[in-house]
Amino acid sequence: MSEELERHKLQTFLEELKRKSGRGTELISLYIPAGRPLSEVMDVLRSEYSAASNIKDRTTRHHVLDALTAVMQRLKLFKATPPNGLVIFAGYVAGDVPGDEKLEVYVLEPPQRLKVWLYRCDSRFYTEILEDMVAVKEAYGLIVLDAGEAAFGVLRGKSLEVVKEIESGVPRKHRAGGQSARRFERIIEQLTHEFYKRVGEYANKIFLSMPDLKGIIIGGPGPAKEEFLKGDYLHYQLKEKVLGVFDVGYSGEAGIYELVNRASELLKDVQYVRERDAMNEFLYNLARDTGLAVYGEAEVRKALEAGVVRKLLISEALRWGKARYACKACGAEGWAPVEEGGVVRCQACGSPNVDVLERVSVIEELGKLAESSGAEVVIVSTETGEGRELLRVFGGVAAILRYRWQPAAPAQ
Repeated sequence: MSEELERHKLQTFLEELKRKSGRGTELISLYIPAGRPLSEVMDVLRSEYSAASNIKDRTTRHHVLDALTAVMQRLKLFKATPPNGLVIFAGYVAGDVPGDEKLEVYVLEPPQRLKVWLYRCDSRFYTEILEDMVAVKEAYGLIVLDAGEAAFGVLRGKSLEVVKEIESGVPRKHRAGGQSARRFERIIEQLTHEFYKRVGEYANKIFLSMPDLKGIIIGGPGPAKEEFLKGDYLHYQLKEKVLGVFDVGYSGEAGIYELVNRASELLKDVQYVRERDAMNEFLYNLARDTGLAVYGEAEVRKALEAGVVRKLLISEALRWGKARYACKACGAEGWAPVEEGGVVRCQACGSPNVDVLERVSVIEELGKLAESSGAEVVIVSTETGEGRELLRVFGGVAAILRYRWQPAAPAQ
């Protein structure tokens, strides 16, 4: 599975995990760092088991002991700690009615090398360490300026934020009147110098404190951007991070968005740019009726199964999929469609009294189909206008094809 799909799968899992709670301090979160001997971990858990045996509340004691037993049973399946470490969540998760708690156990290897040890028993699962691992940290600073104004933006992952806009105060036009042209020029030069100083001060204030700043891109409609960069206005550490300077037609907020477009080659690996470019390519083909754009879950699935999809676009907001279940009422087993947080019902008898054995989201399912045929997968956020359009207008699923294609007509 691609890194993007793995990241989304883990993010979705963590969102679900954060919604779970225990009746009391009964939910266990265990983070085992890479290289830690499992024998040491088992010793700690046995000690915790002994301590938990003294819990006064009978139900809480029973739940904690069961959860610890489940964790130790899972650890026995491993000969050694995996290369990135190991994370286990276990505990009785509260249901809709008191007494409806159910023991749930989750075991996963973190996406990055785990360096911290943590054992916690609480009313919720501790997910912060994993959340920090999947969070997009790399950021790009954006500055656009002309003689009249400047704007500062931050591009991080799927979001583009305009942080600050300032005006220069430099007069644009002047009639000579009683002042000499040369004196007026000196005043303009001094005001411009002061403006550039303010731009530098704001840039230093906004960007110097960013530990994950990968680069800075500067743009503007006139010579001000070059004059600013050549002068001693920007902190030397930020100057070293300047990746490029681009001509744009606007300053202010509009200039920030245009600058991202102009610098798209530099930013091609940033999720925001990948999503926007993919959506623009899809809309271009759709508007010109090239036959290379399809949308809707059913049509896209057919194209994926035929192996003709070059790029799959799927909204991160899709929260439905299917679940494999075993029915306690009639004994049937199978797959059932399910919405996020929805009840899984037996497809044979309609009973909700089922054991859910596995859940697969539509994003994961279609993503695997795409990867099996060599198609690129782009998971599109709803933080941009294009992303919201994908969800609202096209049902959250679209594709760009390798060539014109029509599904075979059903047999008569």
